[in-house]
Amino acid sequence: MNAVFRFLASPTGRVVRFIAGAILIALGLIWVKGTGGWVLAIVGLIPLLAGLFDWCFFAPLFSLPFGGESLRKKVK
Repeated sequence: MNAVFRFLASPTGRVVRFIAGAILIALGLIWVKGTGGWVLAIVGLIPLLAGLFDWCFFAPLFSLPFGGESLRKKVK
């Protein structure tokens, strides 16, 4: 499990989360119309903001730090 969090906290993981969030938002607003599209766009904000601000929302579920810098120190 540490390998997953090591990747999520890495610069590559941050970029992947940001891009995945942007894609979900775009799909929700452009492709999927109506309420489902808005829900998808709002869900896309989670990985986008996590990548942008260096957070990991799933880490506290595994007793790991929320912030990226402290997470990187913990999983090294």
